[in-house]
Amino acid sequence: MSTEIILSIVGGLGLFLYGMKLMGDSLEKTAGAKLRNILEMFTKNKYIGVLVGAIFTAIIQSSSAATVMVVGFVNAGLMNLFQAAGVIYGANIGTTITSQLVSFNLSAYAPVFVLTGVLMIMLIKNPTVKKVGEIIVGFGILFVGLSMMSSSMANLKDSPAITGLLGGLTNPFLAVLLGTVITAMIQSSSVTVSIILLMANQGLLELHICLFMILGCNIGACTTCLLASLGGRKEAKRTALIHLLFNVIGTIILFILLMGAGDFIEAMIRTISHDNIGRCVANAHTIFKIFQVIILLPFSDAIVKLTYLIVPGEERKKERKELKYIGEHYMLTPATAIPQGVKEISRMGTIAMENLMLALDALIEGSEAKANQVFEVEHTVDFLEHEITGYLIRANQLSLPVDDRKNLAGMFHVVSDIERIGDHAENVAEDAVSKAKLELKFSKEGEVELKEMRDMVKEILELSLEMFKFNKRENLVAIMKLEDQIDNKERELQNNHILRMNENKCTPEAGMMFSDLVSNLERVADHATNIAFSILENDPEEEKEPKMPFIMEA
Repeated sequence: MSTEIILSIVGGLGLFLYGMKLMGDSLEKTAGAKLRNILEMFTKNKYIGVLVGAIFTAIIQSSSAATVMVVGFVNAGLMNLFQAAGVIYGANIGTTITSQLVSFNLSAYAPVFVLTGVLMIMLIKNPTVKKVGEIIVGFGILFVGLSMMSSSMANLKDSPAITGLLGGLTNPFLAVLLGTVITAMIQSSSVTVSIILLMANQGLLELHICLFMILGCNIGACTTCLLASLGGRKEAKRTALIHLLFNVIGTIILFILLMGAGDFIEAMIRTISHDNIGRCVANAHTIFKIFQVIILLPFSDAIVKLTYLIVPGEERKKERKELKYIGEHYMLTPATAIPQGVKEISRMGTIAMENLMLALDALIEGSEAKANQVFEVEHTVDFLEHEITGYLIRANQLSLPVDDRKNLAGMFHVVSDIERIGDHAENVAEDAVSKAKLELKFSKEGEVELKEMRDMVKEILELSLEMFKFNKRENLVAIMKLEDQIDNKERELQNNHILRMNENKCTPEAGMMFSDLVSNLERVADHATNIAFSILENDPEEEKEPKMPFIMEA
């Protein structure tokens, strides 16, 4: 075998892999957020989950990407294991679309696809059209690579060493092992099955042995999902195990059937495929996956329960000073990066809000013990701010879906606003310590007013965090109304405070503290409003209305 043939095969494989990646990444950037929303919405029923998982994977051309996304959803608490099982089953069917496309041999039209896509990218300014152009270019490059590999493999038939080696591959166990290892290395069953298809087309592999290699590809495809789950919670690991168990159990069943009725199965596949060897490989891949789903779907709940035996125990309760939904060791993927970030930021916001309420209690009660708790929690808020900001910077380097990319800038703002709320809580706690040491007292009227304003600030924070976390835009009206009420309340309390000072109902020291506290609470409300408006930034739906700028502190 000459060096020229080897380089041609390697180059063709490189173009094929790049074409698949370009096409998949462009599809995710163009419609990834919408597809993700559909995936979240229509997976409550496992049967519908199978259908959605199959269609979703067929669109993005990668079961690895789909299953990694599902692992991310489960890790972030957006989906439970029983819902994930249906999607994973469907993803295994959807991944066969690549080999089906390859079997139709569209290589002759590849230059047309490439030229069309390039013209769309170069001549049209619309970003969406450019992304569609990238998808078409990826599709064309994929088939250019296939054409190169196919032409080179045709020359391999003239090599006695290669034909002898491949012709001697008759052991079914070895064929399964080979398919597993190659797929684990490439991390794509679609690519491995496509290579098997090309080799079968050139007469380098018999159909009988191709069927066993396809079984190995199914197991090897689980590698990416397993790696993605390593840094996640136990639920994420169980999700990856569902994928592995589905393929291992399905492979064992099919292996037994092929060993016992291989001739009949092969004859059936040849009949369906009109004896076209390439179509035989592609159809076998699809038929095997559909058969696995039909056989194993009724037992999906049992498989989920089995994962609890393999990965036993309850989820360890996360300490506050730990990341719950994101982490350095967790695989960062474009489709799940933003949802996981939103969950972690929302958690940070809840911690900061609870800490502010604790600080206010400490001040009103004059409790140094509660104030010290506030200082401890503030370290957690600072830790989360640092880690989440780093995470968002890493996410910014990914090829994010277009809608997610728009939300990213707002998320940086939200983290900053929450961190400032944490600083206000610390300021209040410092006042609480001073108040206790100096034995200062607020008037009864002042304490009542503070509690009223505290409740208003807590309400606006809860509404803003809910709006950010769940995209509940209907909260905006209530938030704006509360913002106005808090501004008015701040002015009212400042005026009342001055009257009490004039009547000697409050000492100057306590009066200064009261005035600062009321100002701090009004600024917290401003930060809450910023959080609410963060999801409206760069939103095309909101461009018709004038947008409120971010409120800056004096």
